[in-house]
Amino acid sequence: MAKPTLITNEIRTLRFHADEMSQADLAKAIGVTRQTVIAIEQGKYSPSLEVAFKIARVFKVGLEEVFQYPEAE
Repeated sequence: MAKPTLITNEIRTLRFHADEMSQADLAKAIGVTRQTVIAIEQGKYSPSLEVAFKIARVFKVGLEEVFQYPEAE
């Protein structure tokens, strides 16, 4: 089983504020499957850099407004 990623995201919140965009609509806009969006949203999968940029562009925000990575201790 894949290890969950340390990357967190605000995709669910961004979708809600984008007129409650569905996971399927986001998937279509960025060229992936709905299952991929679900896995990214749940932190089970880290998107490629290209997909991360596409997600940020859909919501017209910067990458760091979508994805966060913990600071090194």
